[in-house]
Amino acid sequence: MIASTPSNHPLGGISDFSQTRSPLDLACARLKAAGLRITQPRIAIIEALIKREHPVSIEQLHHDLADDACDLVTIYRCLAVFTELGLVRRCFFHNGTGLYEINLNDSHHHHIVCKSCGKVERIDASFTENTERMLRERGYEHVTHLVEFFGVCPDCQKKVPRLDPLPLSGVHPE
Repeated sequence: MIASTPSNHPLGGISDFSQTRSPLDLACARLKAAGLRITQPRIAIIEALIKREHPVSIEQLHHDLADDACDLVTIYRCLAVFTELGLVRRCFFHNGTGLYEINLNDSHHHHIVCKSCGKVERIDASFTENTERMLRERGYEHVTHLVEFFGVCPDCQKKVPRLDPLPLSGVHPE
């Protein structure tokens, strides 16, 4: 009879169980790896972020949580730690409001935010990745960036009559 050891077990060794783990389990594993305790407020905040499809403000997140889950200060502190760990990504609304979204798979993307209704859509980030790579090739280190786009979505454009822009020369047409 041959005994099974960790090195020859079909599930042993180097494996990626991330596809079978829940988003909450993945987040908790990242907290543990950073040496942080798993507390009920942290779990509540992570669960609320996981439920959201789009970035959320701290006030919206606080509203999503049960009254006794945690206070506003705890949310601020947890989001600061989560952002530092890369577990949460911070982006901005056109008025400067900070928005937060869960970042379990370290996917890099940006957003287009409607200045009228606040709708947020993800967009591809390949152009910024190429720029960061080019800057590193030029000798820069610790390169980071913050890019968000703002505009008026097609639905909002249909609701409000569009004014023709002034000519570039600044001369008004007669």
